[in-house]
Amino acid sequence: MSLIKKTVIIGGSGFVGTRLIDLLGKENCINIDKTFSLKHNEITRIFDIRNKNLETALPDNIDSVILLAAEHRDDVMPISLYYDVNVEGTKNVLDAFERKGINKVVFISSAAVYGLGKPKPDENYPLQPSSHYGKSKAIAEKLLKDWREKSPQNRCLTIVRPAVIFGEDNKGNVHNLLRQISSGKFIMIGNGMNKKSMAYVGNASAFIQFCINTNTIGERIFNYVDNPDLNMRELVWEVEKSIEKNLLPIRLPYWIGLMGGLVFDLLSFLTGKSYPIKMIRIKKFCATTQFNAVKAHSIGFVAPFTLAEGLHLTLKNEFPEHFNRESE
Repeated sequence: MSLIKKTVIIGGSGFVGTRLIDLLGKENCINIDKTFSLKHNEITRIFDIRNKNLETALPDNIDSVILLAAEHRDDVMPISLYYDVNVEGTKNVLDAFERKGINKVVFISSAAVYGLGKPKPDENYPLQPSSHYGKSKAIAEKLLKDWREKSPQNRCLTIVRPAVIFGEDNKGNVHNLLRQISSGKFIMIGNGMNKKSMAYVGNASAFIQFCINTNTIGERIFNYVDNPDLNMRELVWEVEKSIEKNLLPIRLPYWIGLMGGLVFDLLSFLTGKSYPIKMIRIKKFCATTQFNAVKAHSIGFVAPFTLAEGLHLTLKNEFPEHFNRESE
């Protein structure tokens, strides 16, 4: 009897990978990560993609691979880690694909490959990354495209460039922002009219599943965003609706926010400590970061959640203490 073909998720111990395994079914998946999974440890194999010979951790019965592993935080030190993992690690992964004969891959890149402040780029927009994370992801994309071109009649490559992904059990920038807003301790920097493209983890993982199920010979690139984009004032309003409270956020001019970020950057340089307030985070917060995802939403995919529902589920899970108890 033939073995059931598995979907291998490289870097599946994080919150996106965990949600993906839930969707695909752990009986159909193998997770390869440098850390154990808190939820799906029984299907996890420990391997760091910075090391060679990944094929020793790969099963023989592979249907497709989802490549999620990446260094992506704003404060990664040393900076070379972005390239060690996202570039050199990708090279090691592709070497293993060659040796194992793997031909069907979905690569999770990032909208960071476009850079900051671009006018709602679609998939054809030139890549102009401004961060080391974005630069390393752009290089990794090129490596994967070259890999596919070596056998264009056999290989399937889908590249997904999501906007910032948020959701339950994630402690990233959006989590911190929602915590500040819902607690009433939020400081609005600038006029709050800058719009942000975001993706709820329930929708982003469902789209990745859709890509696996529809992957065909050739190359596809998709931005992924949950519509509609919200500006910062609208985001505060959605949080207010969710927790049923009226919030009065403090507003500061943009230049004051930048000066504050500069002060903390200097303190970090002098003390060697990392602080949550950084100039790069102030700039990213105040920038309009919108991406065109018409293509992803026009190929038959239907997002299972609205953006408002995703925000509500995240707030309910992460910050139950901020909800209006009297209305429950």
